Amino acid sequence: MVTSLPNISLGFLQNLGPWEITLIVVLALLLFGGKKLPELARGAGKAIKEFRGATADAEKTFKDAMNEAEVAQKKPTDEPSKPAGNSTATS
Repeated sequence: MVTSLPNISLGFLQNLGPWEITLIVVLALLLFGGKKLPELARGAGKAIKEFRGATADAEKTFKDAMNEAEVAQKKPTDEPSKPAGNSTATS
């Protein structure tokens, strides 16, 4: 049975109200400045994209390995062949 990797949840963002979001944006502007903020956002976006790609590759590799293991288990074993000279027919 193949299981998928857990999804990353951002459920804590649902609890943020408009005042909390405004406060976070103002603090980010004060800490990093207006010119640096777009660069940081781009860098974060690229990092998230690379992380998702790596996660997808790892999940695909895991699923492929699990499928190969299942196929190897289901593969029938060779039964020993019966000798051809053991016929019991009488003439």
